Amino acid sequence: MENNPEPAGKGTGLEGTKNGYEPPKGARASLSITLSGREFPYRAEADWIILRKDEKPAAEMFYTSYTLPDEGDRPVTFVFNGGPGSSSVYLHFGALGPRRAAFGSRGEPLPPPHKLLDNQETWLRFTDLVFIDPVGTGLSRLVPDPEAKKDADKKGPDEKKDVEYWGLKRDLESICEFIRKYLSRTKRWDSAVYLAGESYGGFRVAKLVRMLQQDYGVALAGAILISPALEFALLDPSDYDDLPWVDTFPTMAGAAFFHGRARKIKPGESRQEYARRASEFAVTELLPVLASGGLVGEARRARVLDTAADFIGLPRDIVRSKGGRVSIEYFSKNLLRDRGLVLGLYDASATVKDPYPDRDEWTGPDPTLHVVERVFATSVNSQLRAAVGLETDRDYSTSSDEVNENWKIDTRKHAFESQVGATDDLRYGMSVNPHMKVYLTHGVFDLVTPYFTAERISRLMKLDEERKRLLTVRHYDGGHMFYTWDASRIAFARDMEAFYASKGGGAI
Repeated sequence: MENNPEPAGKGTGLEGTKNGYEPPKGARASLSITLSGREFPYRAEADWIILRKDEKPAAEMFYTSYTLPDEGDRPVTFVFNGGPGSSSVYLHFGALGPRRAAFGSRGEPLPPPHKLLDNQETWLRFTDLVFIDPVGTGLSRLVPDPEAKKDADKKGPDEKKDVEYWGLKRDLESICEFIRKYLSRTKRWDSAVYLAGESYGGFRVAKLVRMLQQDYGVALAGAILISPALEFALLDPSDYDDLPWVDTFPTMAGAAFFHGRARKIKPGESRQEYARRASEFAVTELLPVLASGGLVGEARRARVLDTAADFIGLPRDIVRSKGGRVSIEYFSKNLLRDRGLVLGLYDASATVKDPYPDRDEWTGPDPTLHVVERVFATSVNSQLRAAVGLETDRDYSTSSDEVNENWKIDTRKHAFESQVGATDDLRYGMSVNPHMKVYLTHGVFDLVTPYFTAERISRLMKLDEERKRLLTVRHYDGGHMFYTWDASRIAFARDMEAFYASKGGGAI
């Protein structure tokens, strides 16, 4: 890989200094990768855009951009992950960027040292890329405010931090401000603009298709929602609701099939067909039992719950005792407990040796969430510091527990209006822009943001035929980060290239 670092910039190049504030210095480089045996040159930039409040620097939002030299007008895609508290490192080095972290064929980490590969499936082949790290993640930081620090010092050790950017609305506004400043700085207002976000980042995308277009004047050509969490009410199930248990059921059935524990398989049936039957059963038979408790009659209740147990591979008496409400933690802990293994919550096809086999609660490491962190940390530091030539003493925060634990739902609604979701915003954005394409996708083994949620919600959006043609709903083998699977990353990149080239989306 060619490496020609250019002199570092100074912040955004537009902000200057004020009251002694000195913006951090970015870096640029001309690089290349080898794609299908041919050299593919590109330009990389690692820098900060300064957000201001009352004309004073308030936050430094870090980004890494990749563009092609002298390629004329190309789409530009703004990319971020979720958490909240996650940097953009996962999409950056898992799927979209010009270089990617090396994994096994099904996303399993390889022995160290961890290496970067030229990414044959990089989206840079068909769009310029800007990876955004929200405030508090990656190399993005608040600009110190002496007065705010005094207030923070008064808080007790157990009190949550009150950071302006660590809240639903202000976070979205900061990304809108960033995108508008970036388009102005790079003179890209006439480019086709796309958004791509994963998990809470997918929630962000759904919210931003309304806010960015309506309040900030940025027209969107397309929006890609990857493993999104669209409605918060579906993420925190209880004894008194039904849909979260229904949504995770097909994923559990697919995982039971994968691990050889499913007991309802028909001769010659594929895993995909098995999961489809499980979803139909969940909606038509399990849901009424969950919703009505004992009102359906004991015989019917017992029959349905026994069938549910057979679909997901757990003992019948256990599923009966739980009334069909099997938590993802219980399923992950117990499906292969006799083998001393726990499943991944974010990829139920993955397993790890249970460090606490004698405990009933799920307390082990997640084989997808915790195990891959070191791989991505190596990737981003290698690319930014060695390849692009960025010089900074800051540590790159791949994922911040501090941001996550202090996140606020600052909607200012009445207590009885507590539901927080993004699907209405997505529908609104599709209404105000009849040309915007939407791609909604999940990994089929993800228990945290299950794919069946998207299957249901997409059919509840009440889209007319024109907008249905602009929406594609498609899923891939793998978990939350399904793109770490070789076959899924290849298929996803192929489908996305067609999506960018198309005038519309696809079928729901």
